[in-house]
Amino acid sequence: MKPKIVVLTGAGISAESGLSTFRDSDGLWENYRIEEVCTPEALVRNRPLVIDFYNQRRKAALAAQPNAAHHALKRLEQKFDVCIVTQNVDNLHERAGSSHIIHLHGELTKLRSSNNETATVPLDGWQQTLDARHPDGSLLRPFIVFFGENVPMLEPAIEQVRQADILIIVGTSLAVYPAAMLAAYAPTETPIYLVDPGQPDTRNIINPFTHIQQPATIGVPQVVQALLDHA
Repeated sequence: MKPKIVVLTGAGISAESGLSTFRDSDGLWENYRIEEVCTPEALVRNRPLVIDFYNQRRKAALAAQPNAAHHALKRLEQKFDVCIVTQNVDNLHERAGSSHIIHLHGELTKLRSSNNETATVPLDGWQQTLDARHPDGSLLRPFIVFFGENVPMLEPAIEQVRQADILIIVGTSLAVYPAAMLAAYAPTETPIYLVDPGQPDTRNIINPFTHIQQPATIGVPQVVQALLDHA
């Protein structure tokens, strides 16, 4: 049986493919306040604005390309059982070829029922129309976990981390909950590799960890090659 690696990825890995990130420091995303475009109330108050915002995010994501970090993580599957748990809503991990991905915050390439958080349909292209409806009759909305909503994939993600022989954390400030507390579920003997050029909040990490203070496109290939060489 292959050793199990769980990889937690955040906005930093997608930023290196040119996708903008939301940062708590200014509360803005593409010059919009998060309260205007990423809450259930915003969707009710100004549906055209919210739908258009995610249409633009989807258009940008589909134009972006997987980078060296995404491709390196795919290479881990040569010798390891790999699960990627991502906070990102793009499909760059899928397009790089990774085969087991859990999206915590939803997926831009899908839409969901307004009545059922797990009832999704695929979306061809980048544009959602305002009046599109789910087969259950409800208006479709972006398949995005808005602020204040439940995170349906949290429990499956926790279960994956509990099984990890190795944990890799890439491009996340470890400041957005509940994703920030996932590392705390790793077995105490599991080594953790943290790839981020900044200073993530490591208070929830009780395991010994190695901080590779590099951008994802540099640090992830380094970690991957070292793990493959010693597997």
